[in-house]
Amino acid sequence: MTHSHLFLFFAFLLSLWVVGQTGKEEVNSSLEWEVNGQYRYFYDAPQFDNQLYNYPSIGIKPTYTAIWEDGYQNFIASAYFNWDRDANRRYWDLREFYYQKAKNNWELSVGVKRIFWGVTEASHLIDVINQSDALKSFDGEEKLGQPMVQFSWFSSNLGSLDLFYLPYHRKRGFAGKKGRFRFSTVLESSAIGYESEKEEWHPDFAVRWKHYLSILDIGLSYFTGNGREPFFEFDDVNGNINAFYPLINQFGLDLQITAGALLLKFESIIRKAKQQEFFAMDAGFEFTFSNLDNNGLDIGLLGEYLYDERGDLSLTGFQNDIFYGSRVAFNDTQDTSILGGGIYDLDTHSHLITLEATRRVSNGFVCSIEGRIFSGVSDEELFLLFFKQDSYLSITLSKFF
Repeated sequence: MTHSHLFLFFAFLLSLWVVGQTGKEEVNSSLEWEVNGQYRYFYDAPQFDNQLYNYPSIGIKPTYTAIWEDGYQNFIASAYFNWDRDANRRYWDLREFYYQKAKNNWELSVGVKRIFWGVTEASHLIDVINQSDALKSFDGEEKLGQPMVQFSWFSSNLGSLDLFYLPYHRKRGFAGKKGRFRFSTVLESSAIGYESEKEEWHPDFAVRWKHYLSILDIGLSYFTGNGREPFFEFDDVNGNINAFYPLINQFGLDLQITAGALLLKFESIIRKAKQQEFFAMDAGFEFTFSNLDNNGLDIGLLGEYLYDERGDLSLTGFQNDIFYGSRVAFNDTQDTSILGGGIYDLDTHSHLITLEATRRVSNGFVCSIEGRIFSGVSDEELFLLFFKQDSYLSITLSKFF
């Protein structure tokens, strides 16, 4: 059974159960749609055969929400559909499809859900629950829906505790032969195996505790199960790539200190697997100058240092790097914001420059611009070398209704 058929079957059963729960209750429901058209232009010549310069795409995201029992019970369903010139970017995903029950100081969620962990800007090391949607975003910000049972307990004195049972692993998608951001050998997600004999059905578990002490926010996390990143083995002679998902144990720590306009941020992990054991960290700051023109303009300055003990084997390439950037929020009626910056490798001198900007252009329409420039990518880079000619500019127009 493919994951698409599995999700549909699971969604059908959960829908029947939710209908039974809401039969005698007054339900407040809503249906929202996001439809977007995107155009991506890559201005360097393709590095590999069949790659293109221009990639128009269309995305559709419906979201249904039902709330009853004065908000103590709710049901959320959200899907995403994408069409693109690259066949592998023609896909759909069940982003969220879960029932949630809240009572007193606990919550229970059952279904497909997206969870975010992390405080830093350049990299989210501890964010291990959901698989990255690498077909949607290069930086890993977008996530696939993850089947789970989540139990959350809250205490004003002791913080909050989240327990996760994750019964099914989602594989990461990769660009097809026409797509950018791919290796010299086209990787199909179906060809990537598992270390575990149970494969995608290996049960994963995770726990996270978070609390605040005065100006300090702290989080501790642990994950065990199928890793979200494939482990790659390269054949230097034939150019072949062997990849599989290893079994991992990951310990995470995240800290944030809020001192007025200054935020100090820190994330670190220790990941243990049969193939490798390593430490990684991201530490930095964000300082915001607020209301500079007495009209709501906020400008934030960001800086972070990224370290990964794996060196060149790090999938992100952030083994000894500096991130710098600025976040500008106009706080106007159009909700205009700009985030620009770059990541510079202190060892190889490779440089990645990024720009992201959004603005509401009219009622229900939002325009987004995103650009990335790969500059001076060193031949020493193990992964970024495949993307050195993939600098691009994208424009997205989204309609919400």
